[in-house]
Amino acid sequence: MGATLHDVARAAGVSIKTVSNVIHDHPHVRADTRDRVRAAIAELAYRPNLSARGLRSGRTGVIGLAVPALRESYFAELADHIIRLADARGIGVVIEQTNGERDAELLAISGGRRRFTDGLLLSPVSLGQADAEVLGIDYPLVLLGDRIFGGPTDHVAIHNTAAARAGVEHLLSLGRRNIAILGGSDDTPGQPSSASLRLAGYREAIAAAGIAENPALIRPLETWTRACGSQAAHALVAEGVIFDAVFALNDTIALGALRALAREGIAVPDDVAVLGFDNIDEARYSVPSLSSVDVGKEQIAETALELLLERIAEKGPRQSPRTVQPAFRVVARESTGFPGDT
Repeated sequence: MGATLHDVARAAGVSIKTVSNVIHDHPHVRADTRDRVRAAIAELAYRPNLSARGLRSGRTGVIGLAVPALRESYFAELADHIIRLADARGIGVVIEQTNGERDAELLAISGGRRRFTDGLLLSPVSLGQADAEVLGIDYPLVLLGDRIFGGPTDHVAIHNTAAARAGVEHLLSLGRRNIAILGGSDDTPGQPSSASLRLAGYREAIAAAGIAENPALIRPLETWTRACGSQAAHALVAEGVIFDAVFALNDTIALGALRALAREGIAVPDDVAVLGFDNIDEARYSVPSLSSVDVGKEQIAETALELLLERIAEKGPRQSPRTVQPAFRVVARESTGFPGDT
């Protein structure tokens, strides 16, 4: 048989009520006590009886997480962080992959699966600013990403424009002046996306440096994959475009570009510096190791989960929607001429 609530209480040297308070994330528990209980939960691999809990409280002890694609390293790592943090609180996570399809994103918000979960973390791709009203549902929901701003839900977003500008400024500080951007594109006015917001940061940086925009250096991509990154880098070389740096709008694109540049006999970073975005774990282990803009995945995961759990436990009048944007930083590695951090 698995560990019981009594076993956890005995191992932590506290009452069953205290264990319950920690599991339900009640605020009035001392930090050292909370840590001791969580350590006992982890050591004993305790799992709450969700069925019994649901009958008593009307809650399932499970939340949903809907992301576009788990094959994308950023979303896989984000999901891993959320699952670990939720598990430490005795919360289960059900993951839905929407493939960025509008119908799947709408189904995640309003479909029948909602009755099996207490709330939802949603990262939309196809839903946009015009769809903000569909988020106004009587169900705990926290939005992730950059498609809808100022909506009726809590929102954890990335400082896309400022972070991209900081990344390009890093390349400019190295003396690079012909910076190709892979993945940037202009979108329909009023419909922001990661591609357009990061392109805006690129433009701000080169304009501030007094560099005229060169359309040949801006490469929209059909998908943000290694294959598309590789193809774009090969195309830059084949077309004879002069470039001394590549700013890829995610690390997956950058890894594809690194491979293509190596095949073209172009030395990184001596001939071309390469910078990615997201700082996925793989960036530390590529050859050369990949410099990247770290957008704070861990903080995004923690903040989104805390906001959702607060909404689930909310009593009294509902407070106004909150928007949080975690801090970012540029992590310089070998692909821009700095030692790796492995």
